Amino acid sequence: MRAEFPEFRLGKVLATSFTATLTERHGVSVERIPVPRRLVDWLAVYGLAVDSCTAAQLDRARELRESIHAAATAAALQDALPASAVQVINDCSAQGRAAATLTPGRERRWRLGSESRVEDALSVIAADAIDILSGERDGKLALCASPTCQAAFFDTSQSRTRRWCDMNTCGNRQKKARFNASQRKNLRAAE
Repeated sequence: MRAEFPEFRLGKVLATSFTATLTERHGVSVERIPVPRRLVDWLAVYGLAVDSCTAAQLDRARELRESIHAAATAAALQDALPASAVQVINDCSAQGRAAATLTPGRERRWRLGSESRVEDALSVIAADAIDILSGERDGKLALCASPTCQAAFFDTSQSRTRRWCDMNTCGNRQKKARFNASQRKNLRAAE
């Protein structure tokens, strides 16, 4: 992957990992798929390799990403899902030609259409979003506790009490901030 672009935040759940291609939504946003080639790179990381991507396909991907984020946020807050977001997710799901395949190791993999179009990959992401939003998978949608992040993530921890979208970024940043505030307080108290 190219060094001039921010690193991808990779997770185990395809749909919420896709929403993490835009991070720090309530701070200084970081766009991780700023150009069509970066979307191709991200899709390849998730086994959804496509031949190319146009600017229009990147726009559609971003529309799907924001729709998934809006629906996942609503679900995490136990609000009604936005009808416009549901429509985009459903449309993307129906527009692709992808097939689920089973590996000898009992894992599901996706095989895209023979031309490997972006729309095929987006249909897989949309189908994954439908699985988590409909409650088909064991887990719950939650929002990152970082005030600048607020990313939607799928919590599959046993207790369903995970607080951070990624412990290595948001969690550590918050722990470091609390530690530094405590140190400053202790220094003031000692003076």
